[in-house]
Amino acid sequence: MKVQLENVSPHEIEKRSFEIITEELKGRRFPEDQELIIKRCIHTSADFDYADQLCFSEGAVEKALCAIRKGACIVTDTQMARSGINKKVLARHGGEVYCFMSDEDVAEKARKSGTTRAAACMEKAVGLDREVIIAVGNAPTALVRLYELIEEGKIRPALIIGVPVGFVNVVQSKELIMETDVPYIVARGRKGGSNIAACICNALLYILDQDRGY
Repeated sequence: MKVQLENVSPHEIEKRSFEIITEELKGRRFPEDQELIIKRCIHTSADFDYADQLCFSEGAVEKALCAIRKGACIVTDTQMARSGINKKVLARHGGEVYCFMSDEDVAEKARKSGTTRAAACMEKAVGLDREVIIAVGNAPTALVRLYELIEEGKIRPALIIGVPVGFVNVVQSKELIMETDVPYIVARGRKGGSNIAACICNALLYILDQDRGY
């Protein structure tokens, strides 16, 4: 069997990938503000289920873009997600990316309260004196604690990206977030991950940047 490769230059690979995604979606249409985000999740994962599983609250994308323009920061639940977010583009709008998972005070708080570091991270995010986008790609406990903090009136994120992956309380934690009145982008079901959380953040940034939209 002879393997045939496409002759694609390095700077055209991403563009060609999006062309293939569009072809395989067979003309399926999405709301204009959601299309790039959905396609970037498919591009990151090669999983077309995201075309059906990504759920957006009304106006979530525009509200998030408005917050980023005003200098909102992003808080993630993993260093992997933090490392994958395009910090240069975010910085152009005055924002920063935070992950508190390695902070000693977070570890100590988690030990004392008998909870996870991810949950303690959400509590630390309350102390940020600026608008915040929360991007959760790993820990459902982060979403559960975030839901509680919202109910207690202690935090109101500009957007929650709820895409933890796994089996224990993953589905339930996402459904909790969708019960709030806070803007959200949630991947329903078990799928997600830190790469998807970073991907959604970058898709929002690229919508503003206009340099990498397909």
